[in-house]
Amino acid sequence: MNDHTFREAFHTDVIREYRRCKDGVEKALSQVSDDEFFRLLEGDHDGNSIAIIVKHMAGNMRSRWRDFLTTDGEKPDRHRDTEFELSESEDRTHLMAFWEESWQTLFHAIEPLTPEELEATITIRREPMSVIQALLRQLTHYSYHAGQIVLLARYYKGEDWQSLSIPRGKSEEFFKNPEAYIKK
Repeated sequence: MNDHTFREAFHTDVIREYRRCKDGVEKALSQVSDDEFFRLLEGDHDGNSIAIIVKHMAGNMRSRWRDFLTTDGEKPDRHRDTEFELSESEDRTHLMAFWEESWQTLFHAIEPLTPEELEATITIRREPMSVIQALLRQLTHYSYHAGQIVLLARYYKGEDWQSLSIPRGKSEEFFKNPEAYIKK
């Protein structure tokens, strides 16, 4: 595989993984009530609710991916600390609209990238890196927070949780009939 082909394959794969991250979170979010969306774990007064994590991820995406080839990924209009606070006007509908808008910003930025642009140098917080490095850095960051959201959602749902993958104890059944486990 030559470098150009590798970069094309990487580009396709990284977009797919961003979509899987988004879809997994959204499947978890679909299982929680509004109360659970905003709830803090009991006794964790400095922790983050699912709502706060959604807001933080969206704020990060909005900053990182707007004009990311030509401007630093930490935009001057980003106020990161406020991503960990909720105002009275920030209901679930508002936060989910911000979430969707931010993911669209990400996909509009990365889908049209050429194989050559993947090696371009960009900056995040004044740190130079290749576009490939930035894509991996942010995918890792979003996956970390996606895991937090899924863990909280699973905790809140308890026995009512619907697995996002092969349910525990169902591996053999899955391998005999994988189509039965494909979530649509």
